[in-house]
Amino acid sequence: MDKPYVRIGIGVLILNKNQVLLGKRITSHNKDTWQSTGSHLEFGESFEDCAKREVFEETGLKVKNIKQIIATNDFFPKDNKHYVTIFMSCEYESGIPQLLEPNKCSEWKWFNKNKLPNNLFLPYNKILLLIK
Repeated sequence: MDKPYVRIGIGVLILNKNQVLLGKRITSHNKDTWQSTGSHLEFGESFEDCAKREVFEETGLKVKNIKQIIATNDFFPKDNKHYVTIFMSCEYESGIPQLLEPNKCSEWKWFNKNKLPNNLFLPYNKILLLIK
């Protein structure tokens, strides 16, 4: 059995006035919870470049004013996973959210920042309070 390791993720909160874009997860790891765009940081990639790339790859949206807001250290014992996630925020610039990675999420939906769904992916329970 391989030795467990820590992965580095980038989560990207896309803000559009009083709304935030969230996607419903369909993967087995915390299925049916809501999260923003994001994935793993690639070797040699800046946080900002990763955020911009992931937003476009997953939704087709263009964003601006990308900035780091917080990092979380999350353990998922059931899945034997450990992630440090660097959270970025950005502003919506243009485009219509598209489901470009249907193997990861079933839909994208804009939520009012003050009326978020109850079933948020674990790290988001911690950080979405920052945008209210």
